This record gives sequence, structure tokens and C-alpha cells, in this order.
Amino acid sequence: MILTAKITSKGQITIPAKLRKSLNTQVVELEERDGEIVIRPVRSVAGALKKYAAKGKGKTFEEIREKSWEEATREKRLAR
Repeated sequence: MILTAKITSKGQITIPAKLRKSLNTQVVELEERDGEIVIRPVRSVAGALKKYAAKGKGKTFEEIREKSWEEATREKRLAR
């Protein structure tokens, strides 16, 4: 299935509904491979923020979530 999506001025795209339904998740990971972008579903992020909760006292949930995703994606890139 090939579908087209426009990149906004903020660097965002909308994944067409047909593809979102086939992914069956609200969380995806992106990988650049040989000049192409691969989108893979992430099936479970349960507990993904738990280890950051203690470090984040005094911060908003959004700040903790953003920091945790930055660290998780950096760890994943380094593991490859």
C-alpha cells in the first residue's frame, strides 16, 4: 500500500487513517534506512515512564514524558 502525506511547515505529517488502523497502535518508531523512512508500531509502552518519575519531581508530566522519550530513543539508536 502506498499513500501520500504532506509534510507541514512544522515537520509534521498525518498518517492516513487506513495506515493508522493497520498499525493498531498510537505509538510508532521511525527509522531512516537507505534514504527511506520506516514506520514500525510499538505495541506496548507500559511502564516506559516509570523509571523517570522519581527523577522528575517538581516537573510537569509533559516535561517528564518529553525527557523520557528523548532518552529512550537515544538508547535505542545507540543499541543499533
